[in-house]
Amino acid sequence: MDYVNLGRSGLQVSPLCLGTMNFGPQTSEEDSFAIMDRALELGINFFDTANVYGWKLGEGITENIIGRWFAQGGGRREKTVIATKLYGGMSEWPNDSKLSALNIRRACDASLKRMQTDYIDIYQAHHVDRNTPFEEFWEAMEVLRQQGKILYVGSSNFAGWHIAKAQETATRRNFLGLVSEQSHYNLLTRAVELEVLPACEDYGLGVIPWSPLAGGLLGGVLRKIDKGRSASEQIVKQLEKHRDKIEAYEKLCDELGEDPAHVGLAWLLKQRAVTAPIIGPRTLEQLEGSMRTLEIELDDAVLARLDEIFPGHKTAPEDYAW
Repeated sequence: MDYVNLGRSGLQVSPLCLGTMNFGPQTSEEDSFAIMDRALELGINFFDTANVYGWKLGEGITENIIGRWFAQGGGRREKTVIATKLYGGMSEWPNDSKLSALNIRRACDASLKRMQTDYIDIYQAHHVDRNTPFEEFWEAMEVLRQQGKILYVGSSNFAGWHIAKAQETATRRNFLGLVSEQSHYNLLTRAVELEVLPACEDYGLGVIPWSPLAGGLLGGVLRKIDKGRSASEQIVKQLEKHRDKIEAYEKLCDELGEDPAHVGLAWLLKQRAVTAPIIGPRTLEQLEGSMRTLEIELDDAVLARLDEIFPGHKTAPEDYAW
């Protein structure tokens, strides 16, 4: 495994990030344990989760699963760079969501307890909170860092100007600021190329794309449907909207002799500022298959063909001005 630095930080992570959102709702605890163990064996040391994962209000199901996995020992916690997120509501009461100093303190302590760890490697804002000033956000994060509860701070779903404002506020406070940004980014969803990726590149944030396969559309969906495997109503609806592109994409992947899922991930690894796409395997087979991504080299000709199929964006303002 060739590890990479997360943005401008000295933290080294694997170029694939293990997403845990399926642990609990889709994947049993036993299978989740097996996937995490195998990930470490394969050299994947970067795991991502969130306090709301598990999707039962306030229960933190996925973080609890990870905590019980850590509790087995064997160096599991020490080998893992764990990133979790806060913002979503953990109860119906006020101050149990978003990014107030009060919720940051409470949410961090609750995540630490669920994951049975003393510290969080990367503590991420799951969304921007337009009602909390960045001065308050950073003061709360600084306290957590001084207490040894977190090491780094990341963002998710921030606009380019949010990143700039966050970083400039952190600089005035002599604080490191954000080291990463989780963005919705894949061949079909490329709006972040306008301003988010340039902002991350300029400020030294590592980009961690979520939904790198567009919810399955880029994972060989036509092959699966043709073989009679079911797809969700949403996937079928999106497929009809993008069928021409998906057909051209899967044809190209056939020419390359590669699985569409692996090509989609390999493409992301070629994009500016990207550190590690988040993979969300439901099974061991899916996890092990993802490793092929790291062996694929997409040349300029293939990258140009992918841009023809899925047109992207130039940096703003050149994208829409001279």
